[in-house]
Amino acid sequence: MTRNSTCKDVIIYTDGACKGNPGPGGYGVVLLYGDHRKELSAGYRFTTNNRMELLAAIKGLSALKSRCKVNLYSDSRYLVDSMTKGWVRRWKANNWMRNKNEVAQNHDLWEDLLNLCAKHIVKLIWVPGHKGNIENERCDILAVDASMRSQLLVDHNFENQNDTPSLFSPSE
Repeated sequence: MTRNSTCKDVIIYTDGACKGNPGPGGYGVVLLYGDHRKELSAGYRFTTNNRMELLAAIKGLSALKSRCKVNLYSDSRYLVDSMTKGWVRRWKANNWMRNKNEVAQNHDLWEDLLNLCAKHIVKLIWVPGHKGNIENERCDILAVDASMRSQLLVDHNFENQNDTPSLFSPSE
């Protein structure tokens, strides 16, 4: 992709939520560009908080139609530190191993996020959660509300790797 000196400056706020960990979860995203605002959210029936934090960033960046300069704000140290401290790139270089004995979790989502960050100019910025940042609080509301919807999506990559809770009691 060629570098475009006329990249739009976009601000993205993201958050993930999970009731139980793992359990039902959701993500919330607020995208801001000039006077434009877009909100995104979705809920999943069985996932983790970390997966929802990552998915929020992925969905926010995926919503951009062209190469942009992005300030992405998240209250997830897992997301921000893993990317800004180079851990994710190291895990990928080591075939998704954190060390000799430990597999890096969520590598399916990390791979997607790395690809999106290569497509855009992304600066990840940590913000303290639940400290009055209006857009971060809005993302939290979107994520929590999404996790409580009656129709939840399936996080196939997570559920295929873990024991999915049965939807029926043993007697049914």
